Amino acid sequence: MVSVHNRKFVSADPEKCVGCQVCEYACSYNKEKVFNPIKSRIRAVRVNQTANMAVTCRLCEEPACVNACPRDALTQSKENGAILINKDKCNGCGWCIEACDYGAMMLHPETKTVYTCDLCKDKPEGPQCVKWCPEEALTVVTSDVLAQKARINAIKKLFNEKT
Repeated sequence: MVSVHNRKFVSADPEKCVGCQVCEYACSYNKEKVFNPIKSRIRAVRVNQTANMAVTCRLCEEPACVNACPRDALTQSKENGAILINKDKCNGCGWCIEACDYGAMMLHPETKTVYTCDLCKDKPEGPQCVKWCPEEALTVVTSDVLAQKARINAIKKLFNEKT
């Protein structure tokens, strides 16, 4: 079993993300064989005129999406923390979509079942969104790595304010 501190997920650097949506197209083509951002497991979100962010599943320690599912269609992998979806049990009610704090659960427009990022588990080279991001804004990280980056950025800001 992988510790919650070692669970990997895709993270975006808002300083690098330009909102081009290449990540969405790479994902949808890899998973669905179509260039259709609606079928992507990652979402490029424009926060304001200059800030963009790509959002995907964060493999929460206590995933609200799993807890919200009334049909027990969602479970969390003990090996890597990935959200597993039993499509036979899912009726597309959307409770998991509402429960997800990150907006990482989506409803497939055709099958009407939910889906989310699985880190391109079928690809030895890893997530296709990371591979094809032209700005190198996406990386596969752990929450500990993100926390360390946040601490470093906070210290840099404090240091710049003092000088």
